Amino acid sequence: MKKILMTGNEAIAEGALQAGCRFYAGYPITPQNELIAYMARHMIEAGGVFIQAESELAAINMVFGASAAGARAMTSSSSPGVSLKQEGISYLAGAELPAVIVNIMRAGPGLGNIWPAQSDYFQATRGGGNGEYRTIVLAPSSVNEAYNLVQDAFDLADKYRIPVMFLGDGILGQMMEPVLAHSQRLSACSRVNQLPAKEWALTGCKGRNPNLAASFRLAEGVLEKHNMHLQQKYNEIRSNEQNYEGLFLDDAQVILVAYGTMSRIAKGAVNRLREKGIKAGLIRPVALWPFPVNAFTQNKKLKIRYLVIEMSYGQMVEDVRLAVNGAWPVDFLGRSGGGVPTEDEIIKRVLF
Repeated sequence: MKKILMTGNEAIAEGALQAGCRFYAGYPITPQNELIAYMARHMIEAGGVFIQAESELAAINMVFGASAAGARAMTSSSSPGVSLKQEGISYLAGAELPAVIVNIMRAGPGLGNIWPAQSDYFQATRGGGNGEYRTIVLAPSSVNEAYNLVQDAFDLADKYRIPVMFLGDGILGQMMEPVLAHSQRLSACSRVNQLPAKEWALTGCKGRNPNLAASFRLAEGVLEKHNMHLQQKYNEIRSNEQNYEGLFLDDAQVILVAYGTMSRIAKGAVNRLREKGIKAGLIRPVALWPFPVNAFTQNKKLKIRYLVIEMSYGQMVEDVRLAVNGAWPVDFLGRSGGGVPTEDEIIKRVLF
């Protein structure tokens, strides 16, 4: 292992290669272009396939095909591009195909601008395509965590045969930090040999019954049965994959809740509040779905309040209110369109 100075976009790409990603299809859009450029430069030397698709729609459907064939596959984009991928993500979920979809979020709606935002939370955690499906959603807060967490994303995708959304923002994608990375990338063959066999993959019949990868189920009752199976899987994920970081929760009287880049600013506010004698704490969801309800239900204190901070006008706050279920007050501070709440704004809201 050695420390390498990388942008968040580059760290996500390198982490994916270390995880055994051997198929990438994408289309350029700011602020994630360093990711696709890194894949273009390094995928072939890792023994994989890189394709700059003709559109975002083409890219997600290429990922569908590669995943169906058993490859660890990934695509990436930014907010408007991910919107175009939603039909394909729904197809992946319906066919139970694992894949990783990276969204380096920018401000919207529409084309918006290239400044950072967190306004795609609903799209990611509710499923932006049609039908009742879910995707696991992970949100790193540092470049080094992005490198490691994207490797977990591929493992979770394979474990549950589910698409995994990986949410960053323009700040995380562009900033540079040291990454503790493997000094030498594992070869395609050695990494693939370490992965569990995918008995469901479309690798040719080879003397067995043929496999099928499809989201189209027309016979009466078949789709309902399949949806019941999916719901059972989603309930298993809710039970097993809640993931969060807690800070000063033992004595906190006011708890800030933030994810991704915003959590770093919130953590700074918590430390300054503690210096003022205010018993502040922080809950940072690492998994946005399944949302870490346990972080809130384990709290047994009578006097506590929550302040949710987002680079949006209020999306994750709805999940916090559902988790708290009226037991404690939940306040909100948010900016969007490229605006980022500051430590001073957070402290002012807590104190006044």
